[in-house]
Amino acid sequence: MDVDLIFKIAAVGILVSVLNILLQRSGRDEQALMTTITALVVVLMIVVQKISELFNIIKNLFGL
Repeated sequence: MDVDLIFKIAAVGILVSVLNILLQRSGRDEQALMTTITALVVVLMIVVQKISELFNIIKNLFGL
């Protein structure tokens, strides 16, 4: 597994947690929730792309 992928996901998590705390303290709970959901979607897209690359490598390896 690529270490950069772990660092990207961790960076997104740290950034979103700071934004979430700032938005909740300023009384914008809805926007805090939306940033959390958006970050979740971004991380899921990154993971799905990596899984797709894995399946393509396996498919090429076995000649399917």
